[in-house]
Amino acid sequence: MVDFESFAPAEAELLVAACDESGRFVYRNRAWVRLLGEDEDPWSKFTDQDAGDVRKMLARAIRGEVLTNQLFLVSASTAGNTKPVLLHLLPARPSAGGFSGPGPVTLSGEILAQPDSWTASQTERHRMETLGRMTMGMAHDFNNLLSAILGHVDLMRISFSTSGDACGMSEHVGTIERAARDGASLIDKVQRYIRQEQQATHAPVDLPALVRDCISLTRPYWYNEPRRQGIDITVEQDLPDVPPVMGSAAELRDVIVNLILNAVQAMPQGGRLSFRTGLDSDRVLFSVGDTGVGMTEAVRARIFEPLFTTKGNLGNGMGLAVANGVIMEHGGSIVVDSIPGVGSKFTVLMPAVEIQEKSSAESTDRDGPRSVRVLVVDDEQMVRTVLRRLLTLRGHQVEEAASGAEGLERLEGSPFDVVITDQGMPSMSGREFARVLRERRPGLPVILLTGDTHTGPVDDTIDLVLTKPFRIEEVDAAIHQLT
Repeated sequence: MVDFESFAPAEAELLVAACDESGRFVYRNRAWVRLLGEDEDPWSKFTDQDAGDVRKMLARAIRGEVLTNQLFLVSASTAGNTKPVLLHLLPARPSAGGFSGPGPVTLSGEILAQPDSWTASQTERHRMETLGRMTMGMAHDFNNLLSAILGHVDLMRISFSTSGDACGMSEHVGTIERAARDGASLIDKVQRYIRQEQQATHAPVDLPALVRDCISLTRPYWYNEPRRQGIDITVEQDLPDVPPVMGSAAELRDVIVNLILNAVQAMPQGGRLSFRTGLDSDRVLFSVGDTGVGMTEAVRARIFEPLFTTKGNLGNGMGLAVANGVIMEHGGSIVVDSIPGVGSKFTVLMPAVEIQEKSSAESTDRDGPRSVRVLVVDDEQMVRTVLRRLLTLRGHQVEEAASGAEGLERLEGSPFDVVITDQGMPSMSGREFARVLRERRPGLPVILLTGDTHTGPVDDTIDLVLTKPFRIEEVDAAIHQLT
């Protein structure tokens, strides 16, 4: 995901256009015409790849899919200069709203100016992609270090649990563990932000956990910055467990963060930010409330309209419109209560999903320690060593390999019950290793244990994906699940 905050709008006026259900443009504002013209094909000034991508996205939007924060490159002159343009495609009939069939689409966007330090030759998208790859590589290395730290924490706790100085060591271990987990949490947030560029498949989402994550993620905005200005904003949380909802955690995270930032902006003199989860009949709800300036009924009635804003030049009027579209796509709705001078509360209601509980017989089968033969393949010696020692303490028999090629050699000479492999290794990646392994040993379970940002899905070569940094309980549970 491109960091749009590193760019600034090049023009104050938004690009706005609309098309009918056939894709024919029926409206273009002056800013749109100045940049893209009035040709029958509005995408003629896009790069070839972007023109193909935006046509496909428009077809999806006509069918009711909300598409936001799409970055494209547009030719700004005959000299070949390009400008990055951020577009939002908002269908008039979102598919989750009970509508069927094609419908009109509103398109809005803005030109983004690049930092002054960039030259004309750096305007191509691959520069942004390179930056993303560099960030992901740093995250991978950092996660390897964190894995070693957390592994040694477990080793120290086990080693000193029976010694006379266990209490003193426990305090030091706790400090190390908290620092490592804070670092792991930071990297996890960065990776999730990068992955938001991809369309995530819907899966069960734990709303209270997601809300807590968003509170932590936005702490600099509601705590650090106001405190620096002498403003006090307190937070109240009432987040009991509720049934999960089916959705995209990345998209729902964007909605919650947007609601938090709006609430903070509504309290320029400080106040109270409140969060709640609960049930309303067969629906799950979460709410974000503030004790800010509130809204009149006339303003409240228009807040979900695209381009409507009460923030003047500080807002583009798209945040709540996009949030509403996302929730509608998830089969939910947003209810707004507001009183001028008292505050506002945004309540999101979504259908709950039932998670099938494991049978008691199945749970019993998994209980109790069981020793298996494990092959650990990782090019990082610290990770291999810690994983081998921790799994040995769990009663398993473990062998190590420093590369995919060495792992294949080990498989030729010894029988194993499960293989744990890293993804980012020289010469042969973890998935390439798993593909060869599957050809030679079709029934041997493979766990991908990786610190990479884009882990990829479970497929015909990988049985389970775990992320670094890991807890040995998670790894051990995965081994028992597959053997």
